[in-house]
Amino acid sequence: MAIKQLTPEQVQTMSLEEKDEWWLRNVYRGDMPQLTWRSGITGMVLGALLALTNLYIGVKTGWSLGVGITSVILSFALFKIIARLRLGREMTLLENNAMQSIATSAGYTNSALFSSFAAYTMITRQIVPMHEVVIWLLVIAVIGVCFAFPMKKRFINDEQLPFPEGMAAGVVMDMLHESDEKEGLFKAKLLMVCGAIAAAIELWRDEMVMRVLFAARSLPEFWDDLCYGDGAIAVWLKDHGLTPRIGGVELKELTIQWDSSVILLATGGLTGIRAGTSMLIGGVLNYFILAPWMISKGVILPHEGHYGFRQITLWALWGGVACMTTSSLYSFFSKPKVILDAIRGFARKRGKGRVDVLADIELPLNVSLITVPLAGAVLVIVGHAWFGIAYWLGAIAVPLVFVFSLIAVNSTGLTSITPVGALGKLTQLTFGALAPRNIVTNVMSAGITAEVSSNAANLLMDIKPGYMLGAKPRQQAVAHLLGAVSGLSLSVPIWYYVFIQGDINRYCSDKLPMPAAVPWKAVAELLMTGLENLHPTARVAVAVGAVVGIVVEVSKQVTKGRFPLSAVGLGLAFVLSFHDIWAMFLGSFVFWLLERKSKRWEDVEAAKAEQETEKGEYRKAPDAGPAKKPWFAIASENCEAICAGVIAGGALMGIGIQVLDVFFFPEVKELHAFAPVIKKALEVLAH
Repeated sequence: MAIKQLTPEQVQTMSLEEKDEWWLRNVYRGDMPQLTWRSGITGMVLGALLALTNLYIGVKTGWSLGVGITSVILSFALFKIIARLRLGREMTLLENNAMQSIATSAGYTNSALFSSFAAYTMITRQIVPMHEVVIWLLVIAVIGVCFAFPMKKRFINDEQLPFPEGMAAGVVMDMLHESDEKEGLFKAKLLMVCGAIAAAIELWRDEMVMRVLFAARSLPEFWDDLCYGDGAIAVWLKDHGLTPRIGGVELKELTIQWDSSVILLATGGLTGIRAGTSMLIGGVLNYFILAPWMISKGVILPHEGHYGFRQITLWALWGGVACMTTSSLYSFFSKPKVILDAIRGFARKRGKGRVDVLADIELPLNVSLITVPLAGAVLVIVGHAWFGIAYWLGAIAVPLVFVFSLIAVNSTGLTSITPVGALGKLTQLTFGALAPRNIVTNVMSAGITAEVSSNAANLLMDIKPGYMLGAKPRQQAVAHLLGAVSGLSLSVPIWYYVFIQGDINRYCSDKLPMPAAVPWKAVAELLMTGLENLHPTARVAVAVGAVVGIVVEVSKQVTKGRFPLSAVGLGLAFVLSFHDIWAMFLGSFVFWLLERKSKRWEDVEAAKAEQETEKGEYRKAPDAGPAKKPWFAIASENCEAICAGVIAGGALMGIGIQVLDVFFFPEVKELHAFAPVIKKALEVLAH
């Protein structure tokens, strides 16, 4: 069933009251079951598991990926199976939406672990106790919800901003529940098959698992590992002086490798060709040209005889951070009317005598007006007790959230991109001026504003599908809080006991690069010591990166979005390893090719149908279901399901393997004796 939406003309001409009345008459689904026990429990379980995928991807790339569509498809398939087995009934459309709200909230709750908290630990060399992290992030989640729902009235009800990822989730839910059953089940099966394949590849890549459990050889971590080490190919290349190098430095030392994992291939498929190409260009510039040059000049120095990601990034991040920061800030402040209108619109009050027709189903404004000061006071008190943040600085951080949330929501509403990095740098500069040379205050105070504004923007993107499908906003607010609890319940213990293991040196290592934390730490240290202490080449990189960021944004505005590069993608290439960049580019390139090939096929089929119609014949359009389409059209059409399945399956297996390595394999090294039993069990399960 087609989702009912206002036309662009109606959005411009109708008042907010008229839009609310139209929505209540045409979209609202009344008392259809929404936040039920089963949707709540399913959302919390799926949210806890999928939050781990975000944690894994965040540690590797610094990005937080939405898990909404993945959770929607999984829950739809689960309850479809339950209904067929006559063990229960299928989920309603709004139950699936409530479940998705919980899972999405859970997915975004833990991002501070690999950004501001990781930067704090790298700076102070102290790991924050687990209970402090949980309390801090729960309070931030509450404030984020209380900022998001008042803004819903302006940005979703009135402005009708698209929030593209949220809109996509709404379309998927409508398609699964209101359209052909076979198509919905096909997407669910595709997601699960892709997840299983990715999980199998990750299992095969782990040397310990393959040796101990299966007495077999593993896949190499990188395909080019054959060029290094003691293997026959590596020895032959070394004897003939053919080991790959740039400027005398082995490619491996420059992180120029080909990862055998498929997780980042899928991540690239979701980011798109513009971001993928931009990252590749930035990566080639950084790792093929600038890094070897800086090594030859003695600017980038080795650590224990090796260069690698950490040593290169210590120099390269400055230009990349400058590019991302200036581009993001310019894109906001080059359109001051958007920001001013958002502030004026939020402050605008209804005229006397007018009644809010949605008052009984919206989250009351009083909830936010009371909760934000109370939760903010808790944050100020614990911030002073745990991190030494002055009370007045903590008190300033909370109202600053409002300003930065307006900026973040405008960006997310139009593009689905929340520039947490740029907002973090801006708040760090703000607190650098308010509390000079106080590095802990700089990181943690800025973390409040950046994380809350990010939560508010991402939650509004999740509220969008509920608005499209006619859900009750109050129940979505409760769902978001349940999601925060479920997201932290599993990801925080996994973070401490599996990822970090009490070892500070694991932060920003090759295994746990945490590129989101590196800029936080770098900016905080810069504000402590001053730009004059940077190496002259790094200062030049800052200036060049800042100019490039602005030039790219100006070019995008002049060409009305047709400029092919992304400044954020270019800058991000300087804080990611090249093998991660290469994998994401390949993923974006493959799905771009599939999309183009699918479009050409559709054009040809449409032309044939038109010709046959002119001849008096009738030919069915090429949309009769997956079985009637070529494989490339199916892959292009189901990009989200394929990529989400690969990311979820691969990331969960990767975390599971780390759990085995930490809690099981250190004590038991000879389990390969049980390999025949394990193989037999697997055969029985497969049968």
